[in-house]
Amino acid sequence: DKAANKLHDFECACNSDMSVKKTDGPATCDKDECTTNPCAMGQTCNDPVKTVGSIGDYTCECTNGVKATGSAATCETDECAAMPAPCGSGQSCNDPDKASNKLHDFVCTCDSDMSIKKTDGPATCDKDECASNPCAMGQTCNDPVKTLASIGDYTCECTNGVKATGAAAVCETDECAAMPSPCGMDQTCTDPDKASNKLHDFECACNSDMSIKKTDGPATCDKDECTSNPCAMGQTCNDPVKTLVSIGDYTCECTNGVKTTGAAAVCETDECAAMPSPCGMDQTCTDPDKAANKLHDFECACNSDMSIKKTDGPATCDKDECTSNPCAMGQTCVDPVKTVKSLGDFTCTCTNGVVATGASATCETDECAAMPSPCGMDQTCTDPDKASNKLHDFECACNSDMSIKKTDGPATC
Repeated sequence: DKAANKLHDFECACNSDMSVKKTDGPATCDKDECTTNPCAMGQTCNDPVKTVGSIGDYTCECTNGVKATGSAATCETDECAAMPAPCGSGQSCNDPDKASNKLHDFVCTCDSDMSIKKTDGPATCDKDECASNPCAMGQTCNDPVKTLASIGDYTCECTNGVKATGAAAVCETDECAAMPSPCGMDQTCTDPDKASNKLHDFECACNSDMSIKKTDGPATCDKDECTSNPCAMGQTCNDPVKTLVSIGDYTCECTNGVKTTGAAAVCETDECAAMPSPCGMDQTCTDPDKAANKLHDFECACNSDMSIKKTDGPATCDKDECTSNPCAMGQTCVDPVKTVKSLGDFTCTCTNGVVATGASATCETDECAAMPSPCGMDQTCTDPDKASNKLHDFECACNSDMSIKKTDGPATC
């Protein structure tokens, strides 16, 4: 029926069998994809579902069992043909079963010894590292284990017995040539045996008395550090151990008992001079004993009441925040805790009950004033109670019929 108002009544019939039909779409007709011989020579083709809707489900199977769907199968894969070769140099590779579903079965065999083999990776074959002469002239090279797996185990040996592994040996080391000198200042260093395996045998001798010596470290030579007057005027200097190795152990002592080691002492410290003040705002700081070893004794007193005090920290002073009239006209201010530590806890209360903490309250909020309108187009919005704590009470009414309404959202018009 070709009338324009008679659609979706067309009928499809299979040419191979005109009795197979479908209205308003193609009919499902049999199709055996194997009739076109899609598989490679010697492969078996199978089309399990012979319909137009299952195109591409045919399989191609090799004689060794390898199978592929929708295309000719790849029957063989020679793993040894990979580049670079999986066995590396100096080895032969053999893949006993090249079926593409039989991987990781290739075997690597050492060319130098065909009995050394490994499956799925290179074999460990002999290698004498000394053949490349890695040692310095006059040194003896020895490679104890001549395999690829033991690269770097060769040794180089000097005529004095010093030996190194994996590199040319350093036959001699003069410990006295180190910078800075291992003996320090005002001492002479001597290394009797410079063989690099003969360490910690150097000797330090004091220049002021060459009979004072020590092996493997600086000798102890006298030195009184107080002779250079390192302390400030009026301070007492004491050097308990007068040796070069104890440099910096002298003490400087003030008349009030304050003592410092290795430098002039700081006799007084006024804790109240710190910035910012340790007492904070609206308080007076007093440090009764400014001796540098008398810390944490400063006192904070409230300026509003000097009898309120605290040692080693700010005092707790009363403060009524409502005295500064922080709330808007007509709002009630309440400060529940009147201390400096509780600043910002005052509340402002509107006549309609709306409350805000730490700031003037917002007494009214007209929900209908939001943009875009919460009611959408062609509706009228009304907010009966604009108190800011009375939300979700606005009403939407249809302009076409004002009797159709909904609270807290657009009406259905």
